Amino acid sequence: MFESLSDRLESAFKVVTGKNKITELNVAESIKEIRRALVAADVNYKIAKEFTDKVREKALGTENVLKNVNPGQLMVKIVMDELTELMGGQSVGINVKGNPGVVLVAGLQGSGKTTFSGKLAKFLKEQRKLNPLLVACDVYRPAAIDQLTVLGESIKVAIYKEVENKNPVEIAKNAIAYAKANSHQVVIVDTAGRLAVDEAMMDEVENIKKAIQPTETLFVVDSMTGQDAVNTAEAFNTRINFDGVVLTKLDGDTRGGAALSIKYTVGKPIKFVSQGEKLDALDVFYPDRMAQRILGMGDIVSLVEKAQMDFDEEEAKRLEKKMKQNKFDFNDFLGQMQTIKKMGDLKSLLNMIPGVSKALKDAPIDDKALVRIEAIIQSMTPKERSNPDLMNLSRKKRIARGCGQTVEQINLFVRNFEQMRKMMHQFANTPMGKMPMGPGMGVPPRGGK
Repeated sequence: MFESLSDRLESAFKVVTGKNKITELNVAESIKEIRRALVAADVNYKIAKEFTDKVREKALGTENVLKNVNPGQLMVKIVMDELTELMGGQSVGINVKGNPGVVLVAGLQGSGKTTFSGKLAKFLKEQRKLNPLLVACDVYRPAAIDQLTVLGESIKVAIYKEVENKNPVEIAKNAIAYAKANSHQVVIVDTAGRLAVDEAMMDEVENIKKAIQPTETLFVVDSMTGQDAVNTAEAFNTRINFDGVVLTKLDGDTRGGAALSIKYTVGKPIKFVSQGEKLDALDVFYPDRMAQRILGMGDIVSLVEKAQMDFDEEEAKRLEKKMKQNKFDFNDFLGQMQTIKKMGDLKSLLNMIPGVSKALKDAPIDDKALVRIEAIIQSMTPKERSNPDLMNLSRKKRIARGCGQTVEQINLFVRNFEQMRKMMHQFANTPMGKMPMGPGMGVPPRGGK
């Protein structure tokens, strides 16, 4: 996410890194590179210039005040503060209060509205403990109702649909009446989109909004479209005056223009960001955390929050006891891996750890590594899973045949598991020993030794 922008900004900071002090000359050179980085990220030139003017003013304002501060670190701090402010300054929550609360979801076709609707329903159900109702108001796209139905069923959330009714305004109004009668505290209305902004789509969304008076109107935009996303947001905001923005597909080749420009351009906050197809891959947008990630500092706070959501205190105590006794087995390892999978895709999680994003930039990390480990463990007998010391050559050969991997890969996994188990045992028996978030070793390489 934002790798190109991060790399360019890092190059810009090198101009002042290692210098004795901030000067007009080195600041000017650094500012020029920062502006180029923003423009290359598809940020409007006017916004990029205003941004860098503020950075220059703050940097030169410290010239005679902070003489002992490292110029490179100072420039990073100033840019981080300005990025945070550009993206909204602070997180803005979603309003779902009402009888019921109503969330209207709008955007172009292909932006990820329907998937986001499912993710939001899961978020509100699990994080807010609400009983949401998904409403299918896209009566034009053939698979839209089916898609929403599948999403709703997968997260055990009710779906309201009227297959024969082609009037989305009526469907939305009927859905709210249904929600009131069936104790749904929040209604999420998935509307139709088009490939481009047109009057028919705008009229329809505007009519739905007037009819149902939502407590929250969200505009969903594909972050990969850059400045086009900002232009579309302006057009939608002029007609329906939405409350907030949802950026989707942040796991793609995102240059960053949309995230950095939307708040400045339309004056509306980004409320959620979404990456990946998994229904738990939805995050509340925090401008300061996003600024840190853009600058390669990771986002350890969000990582801890994700871990806490899947944290089981009793399970942690049980595993701590097993680690102290050096009895951590393959069943325990598998359980920890499954916890990690619930938190999101592996590369996104690793990128939240400071320094890891840069270190693993070209590494082929994906969730298939976890799938391969699962296949190895699931090819073991119950006795083998509970007793890692039983692993001999004949057992490894049988496991390799069962999971479609080589004996060398099984050997590597078992060896890494033993090393990890030894480290966990030693750590658990120190005064500072605590339950780790999950397994960090033992991933066999793809297709080889």
